[in-house]
Amino acid sequence: MTYQTALHNFLENSQKYREQEFLHQPISGVWHTFSFTEVEQQARKIASGLINQGFEQGDRIGILSKNCAEWFIVDLAIMMAGMISVPIYSTAGAKTIRYVIEHSAMKAMFIGKLDSFEATQAGVSDDLLTISFPYPTLSCKESWLNWLNTYSPLENIHMSALDDCMSIVYTSGTTGDPKGVMISYLNLASAARSTCESIEVTRNDRFVSYLPLAHITERSVVECAAFDSAMQVYFVEGLDTFIDDLQHASPTCFLSVPRLWAKFQAQIFVKMPAKKLKLLLSLPIIGKQVAKKIRKKLGLSATRVFACGSAPIAISLLDWYQKLGINISEGWGMTETSGLSCGNFPFKVSMLGTIGVPVECVEMKLSEQQEILIRGDAVFKQYYLNPEATAQEFTDDWFHTGDKGEISNDGAFKIVGRIKEQFKTSKGKYVVPVPIEGMLCRNSSIEQVCVMGLGLKQPIALVVLGEGIDRHDKIIQQGLLATIKEVNNELESHQRLDFIYVCGDAWDIENELLTPTLKLKRASIEQFYSAKLPQNDKNKVVVEP
Repeated sequence: MTYQTALHNFLENSQKYREQEFLHQPISGVWHTFSFTEVEQQARKIASGLINQGFEQGDRIGILSKNCAEWFIVDLAIMMAGMISVPIYSTAGAKTIRYVIEHSAMKAMFIGKLDSFEATQAGVSDDLLTISFPYPTLSCKESWLNWLNTYSPLENIHMSALDDCMSIVYTSGTTGDPKGVMISYLNLASAARSTCESIEVTRNDRFVSYLPLAHITERSVVECAAFDSAMQVYFVEGLDTFIDDLQHASPTCFLSVPRLWAKFQAQIFVKMPAKKLKLLLSLPIIGKQVAKKIRKKLGLSATRVFACGSAPIAISLLDWYQKLGINISEGWGMTETSGLSCGNFPFKVSMLGTIGVPVECVEMKLSEQQEILIRGDAVFKQYYLNPEATAQEFTDDWFHTGDKGEISNDGAFKIVGRIKEQFKTSKGKYVVPVPIEGMLCRNSSIEQVCVMGLGLKQPIALVVLGEGIDRHDKIIQQGLLATIKEVNNELESHQRLDFIYVCGDAWDIENELLTPTLKLKRASIEQFYSAKLPQNDKNKVVVEP
């Protein structure tokens, strides 16, 4: 397949659809719309600003902000100037921010919308040029609005080759320092094009950009797919306005992560108990009306494609959403594979619980150890300044994903765990935690779960209950007891859970028990709770005081 760079795609669409609405940004409850022409002109001015600072082609420029229209614009500007973008999660700690700045030899950083300024303040050195987005943010040396008023649009845009490095994306890192993944224009162009073809994206589609743009999936599936297809993109102002913003955008395609799909379910149950809802949904006519009303309340009444990625989602949750007319397609990818690499697109019930089949720009297979291997246009070539890690992860041109998989008869891949996540109990038996965690999530009260057991006689499960659910409620505990008995009956003897430990607080990015992409930091979770766990407790459900 022939590809064009993200910048080339954008400029081509900008010429075709000059005044078409492209980006929609809410500010203090008021929606501001950017046409293609406005986005292009602002990007050209910011590119002039970068060049006027004396920066050269290939210099690394950081972006640290929550999602907003300016994120897209500055990414285009960095491309126009021939420089390399280095995104950083808006939730990153000071240590990570400092590491990425130093490791990438960053020359400047754009700083925008943040929930907290402390980590950024501590992580950004005084000698780094900082430019503020037009929102309340950290005090910076330069400002976005000043650059727009000072510099003329750049006339001679740098047009990079497909093999050139477009961005260095640092992995969220469940352990150790993040690695800088060198993403080429070809990598993102192929991933974005394959996404558009897999879900048949057109310029009439509407996406909501709220998952971190510092993460490769949002970058390829939303941003670069928008440059490719000319679809419209809506941003959200904050968590408190999320549903209102979603209703305003009325997306035709909606991507989320397992934890947010679980939270949506919990919010629905708060307004209507699970048993009552189950009864209503079972009624032929009333059920369809109730499902339609729920989709409308969520802002998803116009959505034709529902997707989930980043981490495994319980098949019981997928089944439950089907009853609402929400067919969630699972997708899979990594930073190293430039986002979506495999997906259940178009949605097939027979592939429920799998990550579907590879997209056109890659091919996948299993190694003798059942590890998923991948190669193709979307797969990166090297880690930045880390040839040792690069060599370790490749066999010839096949990249070792670290995910353990299975392939069904219809060619769909299923992830059954991480190669390095399996642990050995004191009995010398290996246990893979992910399938057991999925089984426990049949209980809709459970929002987060981590199965652990390194060195223990039997595995145990740490769980966090959904928002508003009282962990001391005897009925809830009885439900958990029934769940552990049901799950244990399906497991081999060495896999059976000794007990469930119900945690008092949710795991999140702030307490450093989740990565910025909401993956479990297993080692951190185990370390945090190890001293709290009971020894030889005979109760199957133990509640944190």
